[in-house]
Amino acid sequence: MVETKTSLATKPKKKSVNQIPLGVGLLIAIIGIGFFIGKQQPKSALLWGLGVAAGFILQRSRFCFTASLRDPLLTGSTSLMKAVVIAIVTATVGFAALQFASVTEGGAIPGNISPVGIHTVVGAVLFGIGMVIAGGCASGTLMRVGEGFLMQMLSLIFFIIGSLWGAKDFGWWSSNFMSKEGIFLPEILGWPLAIALQFILLLTIFITADWFGNR
Repeated sequence: MVETKTSLATKPKKKSVNQIPLGVGLLIAIIGIGFFIGKQQPKSALLWGLGVAAGFILQRSRFCFTASLRDPLLTGSTSLMKAVVIAIVTATVGFAALQFASVTEGGAIPGNISPVGIHTVVGAVLFGIGMVIAGGCASGTLMRVGEGFLMQMLSLIFFIIGSLWGAKDFGWWSSNFMSKEGIFLPEILGWPLAIALQFILLLTIFITADWFGNR
């Protein structure tokens, strides 16, 4: 027993690999691809840069919509849920500004907006079950694929298959379950009250999540 303990204690540690050269090479490759794309189409180069930045932020922050809803029930942590609420608040400000500017100028409401219905419930249940089994949502799956997780690569394949299947049957769902007319709260309540209601609801969720996490 003494010999076993001694051998374990003196076992050499695995030498860590310096990843700085790999990171520098990857950064150079990303910049080079951006310049190549920019020569063909500047807008695509901008989207490339935004996509790389978003992926880096997601990976470093471990941001995942699945975890934001799963962690409060499994671990009691609500930090990601509060982060999602903050992200929605930020998006609300931006989208509200764009929509108000468009409506003020007499244009259509920008954005791909669809009314809720039974299709929303069915899709939410199916997607929620799939996210929990796969261990991540779309952003989380893509992030972990980049990190080399084999299970998430399998999830990505079926994610694509499911998306194609959904696109194929979208016309049937649209004609049978999706209403052609929706409710736009600013048209009913007015812009100030609608935006205030949105912020009050998000603030309530944030305070509740903070209380639950500190409990």
